[in-house]
Amino acid sequence: MTAVLAVLEQRDGALRKVSHEVVTGARRLADAGSGTVEALVLGGGTVSGADQLGRFGADRVTTATHAALGRYTPEGYTRVVVERVRARQYDAVVFPASATGRDLAPRVAARLGVPLAADVTDLGIEGGAIWATRPVYAGKALLKVKLLARPALLSLRPNVFTPVERPRAAAAETAKVDVPERGGRVVVREIKAAAAGALDVAEAPIVVSGGRGLKEPANFRLLEELARAFGGKAAVGASRAVVDAGWRPHADQVGQTGKTVSPTLYVAVGISGAIQHLAGMRTSKVIVAINRDKDAPIFKVADYGIVGDLFEIVPRLTEEIRKLHA
Repeated sequence: MTAVLAVLEQRDGALRKVSHEVVTGARRLADAGSGTVEALVLGGGTVSGADQLGRFGADRVTTATHAALGRYTPEGYTRVVVERVRARQYDAVVFPASATGRDLAPRVAARLGVPLAADVTDLGIEGGAIWATRPVYAGKALLKVKLLARPALLSLRPNVFTPVERPRAAAAETAKVDVPERGGRVVVREIKAAAAGALDVAEAPIVVSGGRGLKEPANFRLLEELARAFGGKAAVGASRAVVDAGWRPHADQVGQTGKTVSPTLYVAVGISGAIQHLAGMRTSKVIVAINRDKDAPIFKVADYGIVGDLFEIVPRLTEEIRKLHA
């Protein structure tokens, strides 16, 4: 029997969408080993949405509370997760490969003295060993690894494990934990949230990204209008070149030194397709590229390509999508 701990993520007292994906991935792993899933939520108090985790396959939901855990604190969160793992002897621990998870998972791995399979896109059990698939070489290849240490630590790439409802009557527990009053030496003072209604590119089901082909920052309004045409389901991303030029904030950057995305639909507008950018988006389910250069590398990974002037194509595309959503 495989016991799996799913470490989830909340912000401002509400469970984040990526948490459902983590529970879904943990459930898949547990089912392969006829095991159970415990969901662990850390927060300053009651977390909205935690009571719904049984719908996605959690057998037990534990909310660890302390005033210092309201916001992510590296040392406080690490301490709570490590103590939980050592007390319960799980076979696997699953994290989201989000901005927070990318910081937390390696810390937990170091404390436990076990390896971490990061940015996982598939997982399972074979011959009694847990295996995982993850992109390597800037996304050019997929590496299948076996995790022989216990517990096996994995972080799951957002938007890859589509949440699946597998209802269970999850037992609920709230546990007050002991952490330093301020959470540790590192204190998060502020979280700069996106504008109201704006989606994070790492979590959005549709991403519309722009590059230097847009010529100037003001022309990103074309992409913002296209994103709005999808009815609140799309986020606007950017290549490293335009972020470095100051056209867009770093939070919008997609690529090896930005955010890794795996949306249902990725629209690349005026982006040539440098390897650093491809590393952050090539696992998207459907890729559409718009570029006037028919030899641009982006077309090698695109499912659909449009060669032409983006200033003519994008407005027409926006108009047609608005008609579909009317």
